[in-house]
Amino acid sequence: MAEDDQQQRAGARPGDPQSYEQARDELADVVRRLEAGGLTLEESLTLWERGERLAGLCEEWLEGARVRLAAAMENGAPDESPAPF
Repeated sequence: MAEDDQQQRAGARPGDPQSYEQARDELADVVRRLEAGGLTLEESLTLWERGERLAGLCEEWLEGARVRLAAAMENGAPDESPAPF
């Protein structure tokens, strides 16, 4: 996603990942850390909240990709059959 798109994304916060891939990788790390255990309750809650934020960001990026794909498919040549997502 372009930097301008990132800045305009609804609810973007300082420290948010700059790409879907960064958010996905950080979310996977959060899950690994939570599953490993050994954290205090406060640490676990903080990680859980971060994970929820990251999951929401990933969902936003995926929805944006779906919209772009749908638009591209609509603008394709008439003889092209649409490919499933």
